[in-house]
Amino acid sequence: MGRRPAGAVRRGAVAAVAAVALGAAGCTAGPRPDSPSPSAPDGKASGAAASPLSWEFAHLADFHGTLTGFAALAEDDVWAVGSENVLPSDPHLLHFDGTGWKDEALPDALGEAKFRLRIEVIGERELWLGPADQADEAASWARWDGTRWSAVPNPPPAPVGDLEAAGPDDVWALSEGQTALHWNGARWNSVRLPYPAADLAVAGPDDAWAVGHRGTGPGTEPEGGLPYTQPAAMHWDGATWRPVATPLYRFDDPVPPEPGASLDQVFVLDGGEILAHGRHSYNHGEVENEPPDEAVRLRWDGEKWVERQTPPDRCDGIPAAQDGEGLFLLNGSRYLTGDGRCLKLRPPRLPLSTNAREDSRQSLWLEEIRRVPGTDEWLGAGHVQVNQSGDPFGAPVVVRLKHRG
Repeated sequence: MGRRPAGAVRRGAVAAVAAVALGAAGCTAGPRPDSPSPSAPDGKASGAAASPLSWEFAHLADFHGTLTGFAALAEDDVWAVGSENVLPSDPHLLHFDGTGWKDEALPDALGEAKFRLRIEVIGERELWLGPADQADEAASWARWDGTRWSAVPNPPPAPVGDLEAAGPDDVWALSEGQTALHWNGARWNSVRLPYPAADLAVAGPDDAWAVGHRGTGPGTEPEGGLPYTQPAAMHWDGATWRPVATPLYRFDDPVPPEPGASLDQVFVLDGGEILAHGRHSYNHGEVENEPPDEAVRLRWDGEKWVERQTPPDRCDGIPAAQDGEGLFLLNGSRYLTGDGRCLKLRPPRLPLSTNAREDSRQSLWLEEIRRVPGTDEWLGAGHVQVNQSGDPFGAPVVVRLKHRG
């Protein structure tokens, strides 16, 4: 059961590094009595010690739904986007100007937008606002220059998935299949990737990563007539995209049906560390005594991809950022310290003015976190899910990380 190295004895997994759950910064906070977390509805975290960190509300939006992302350019220039829990969902654009949060009209450049929005940091003072779920053709994008919104003169020429930037003249976006689009300040160029990609990250100028899967090369010998897919990592060095070897994955015999491993996400943390996450799985339900799926957790050590030790139960979340103490931000309820402890972050509880009842079960779910540039504060955006008889709802929120004591 489990996985054995394919082709050679693999090196031991590296020790887990520090991680901390989502954070925030912003404006006035609402009341913050104790409340349960997503993974521990009764407020008691199995194996999780008390944390010196907690959450407080920075803003409660006045619609039911969620905030799907945000971008912080400065202490007085923070933006968030959200959507309602109704169809068709009108997108929402919120802005913090240093004094308070306000609902903003959508930029004229977007036209009659009836889609979920995404907001991307493109430069030190530049944001792009566009569709989160792009249709089958190119769409309009809006640009914030620190003062006003205007149309992006040359938006992506095709539907794009992930979009990341090192600066206004160095933007990468994933298109369909094995295609990446690159904006160099003058034009968009279409680049063929070595393998199909699911996600990308930009570490800096001439330094970008894409991850996905491959069906050729070492470790892909067929099982049941189908290739055994393996994780794929690709690096842009300013001249070309090159494949970079990753550890190989294979289940012990008897190998389950349609097995394969892939990388689904790649992260560049604030400290510059690069991580990639994925899954080693198969087609369940066809055989008895099925082995468990396995998480693929990799770290770039500057020369090669190495495996990270799986964190303790309940702390095996998705890293989002890294603070000055080398902590990875995970999900909204727990974080993993450098010495391997899984600690719990206590979320705030909605005030009764939101129509959340005293006996309601509430859980905080954060979609994205960002450090406010030039500060030690963190912002998180998402929603509080309120489960109560007859009137459940989601409350869009911005939260701030608070150090207690």
